[in-house]
Amino acid sequence: MQLPDFPLGGGCQCGRVRYELMAPPLSVYACHCKDCQRFSGAAWSMSMPVRRETLRHLQGGLRAFDKPADSGRTVRMLACAVCGTNMWNEPLSSPDIFVVRAGTLDDIDWIEPVGNIWTQSRAAWVEIDPALINFPGQPPSREPLYEAWTHKTGAPRA
Repeated sequence: MQLPDFPLGGGCQCGRVRYELMAPPLSVYACHCKDCQRFSGAAWSMSMPVRRETLRHLQGGLRAFDKPADSGRTVRMLACAVCGTNMWNEPLSSPDIFVVRAGTLDDIDWIEPVGNIWTQSRAAWVEIDPALINFPGQPPSREPLYEAWTHKTGAPRA
């Protein structure tokens, strides 16, 4: 898989929020938890953990709220204050990362998930590829997802 040149831009539906991703993500995976189904309005959402310092918020107001996740941990959800597009979240248990909604990038052609989490909550018609890194619930660590991404892309892990 060929990664694009960084930085990459992204933003919300109305265009008021813009950001740049300065380095490759740590991974890309699909989350099938009920929260992600509700937030995305789809059967899953695409999660893209990035190191906090590699995401530059360029413009636009964000609305935040803290919510308990299915895992029992608290997650700070950040969305455009105008149009409500879910941009990224801050897992308070992992303060060094943001989990960006991959679909907010301007170009998503290069994004291919390496795994799935919360597969026990997947819609009955969703087929999970057993060759990927999959977890029935919250993984005890994201390391296997990070390692799979590094293996697939060759992206260095800083």
